[in-house]
Amino acid sequence: MSLEEARAALARHDWRGAYDADDPDSGSDRDALIDAAWLDVRADAAWWLGRMDDCIASREAAFAIYDEKGEGPRAAQCAVWLYEHYVFRAQPSIAGAWLRRARQRVGDTECAELCSVMLREVEVLHGRGELDEAATEARHVLDVGRRLRIPDVEAEAQQALGRVLIDQGRTREGLEHLDEAMLSAVEGQLGPYATGKVYCSLISACEQLGDYRRAAEWTDATSRWTDTTPQAVFFPGLCRVHRAWALGRSGDWSRAEAEAVRACAELKDMSPAHAAAGYVELGELRRRTGDLDGAERAFREAEVLTGRPQPGLALVRLAQGRGLAATAIITRALDEEPWNRLARARLLPARVEIAVAAGDISAAEAAAAELAAIASDFESPALLAEAATAVGRVDLAKGDAAAACVTLRRALERWQDLDDPYEVARAQLLLGQASRAGDDDGAQAALPAGLTTREAEVLRLVASGQSNREIATSLSLSERTVARHLSNIFTKTGVSSRSAATAFAFQHGLS
Repeated sequence: MSLEEARAALARHDWRGAYDADDPDSGSDRDALIDAAWLDVRADAAWWLGRMDDCIASREAAFAIYDEKGEGPRAAQCAVWLYEHYVFRAQPSIAGAWLRRARQRVGDTECAELCSVMLREVEVLHGRGELDEAATEARHVLDVGRRLRIPDVEAEAQQALGRVLIDQGRTREGLEHLDEAMLSAVEGQLGPYATGKVYCSLISACEQLGDYRRAAEWTDATSRWTDTTPQAVFFPGLCRVHRAWALGRSGDWSRAEAEAVRACAELKDMSPAHAAAGYVELGELRRRTGDLDGAERAFREAEVLTGRPQPGLALVRLAQGRGLAATAIITRALDEEPWNRLARARLLPARVEIAVAAGDISAAEAAAAELAAIASDFESPALLAEAATAVGRVDLAKGDAAAACVTLRRALERWQDLDDPYEVARAQLLLGQASRAGDDDGAQAALPAGLTTREAEVLRLVASGQSNREIATSLSLSERTVARHLSNIFTKTGVSSRSAATAFAFQHGLS
């Protein structure tokens, strides 16, 4: 196979064909730049096939040739790819060294390679929280990409700028940039790498904001693109993580877990950081369905890959009755996010729930107030729903049932509008508890499957692992009465075992 044929195989996404291509003149006395070009082809194919060691080795060899021959822009592009490879490997120090080397080699002439370097420098600025400088640099790259008519550069600059603007609180403007980049991807204007990067970036932004509708609009397009790259590993694997999130929020638990499990398998040997994201989503899915042991295993896998305890484990510990451990985990997680308000917003609902359980009302109030401020600034429907839920939970803990009912009804309406069945059920449970304090009829109406408030209390204690005797003691009932309640619960919910009842409780927020 000739070099041109190998490149054509890459262009049609025949990664296996490009990877297995034989260089007919290998070892001959020819221009070393041809050897470097073959190495680049092999590196690209190896990347898509998930063979990261081979990819890095080929790319480093190509860089060495380009650098020796004085091919600055080509050497710089290799160095940029090596920066990306080592980022995926969760080796930021090595990645940073390659990016600095790319800057040294690229020169000042406006070209695709210079834009590629600058885009990664924008990512670094963004990661450090230097948002104004990151936005300025992203706009500059966008202008250059448009002048040079390089679609990949333009789209990647759009997504980079969009993500920075969102973190600045300019949500609508940021999402417009991301949508525009996404449209170029859907139209087939971009190469496979830029396509995957734009897809994953937009869906990730939707997760940050809880923008379920926008995520749903683009999820089908993501699936179609994944289907066109059947041999590829990385981006399809990462897209599966995002699809698992979207499916889980719609209540499709089994499909969501299947996607998350597959994503973890595809990504584990290639990118520990992204595989960890898969395990985190898997842990969240299992926690929501009541599989606390499975959730803990998934969060532990993520911890092994990242070296850090996972915030999702905090709610597992709370469900296990280990309040001090839950508080320690969520406090550390918030301490590690000093400036990123959207990242903090994902942690604050758990902080409220854990603080309320511990009786630390002042900490719960502070967390709920911070979440409400973030939700207001970012105008995110899901964050507004989360904030209303958190404030209602605090009002209920303070004994202000009337205020809790007003806030929780608003939360319930927002979750219903977002069509998130799990959060709807949790809001219904809280509203039921608040209503019971002043209106038993309202409490009854908010509970699923026609359960009475007493049956909901019994089911919640079953889900916590208590025996009939322990439940009787907790509620000052006889064991016979508890058994009767449990029989009614089984009939109303259509289950026949305590484990199935526990799953029902978690699925409907009765935990």
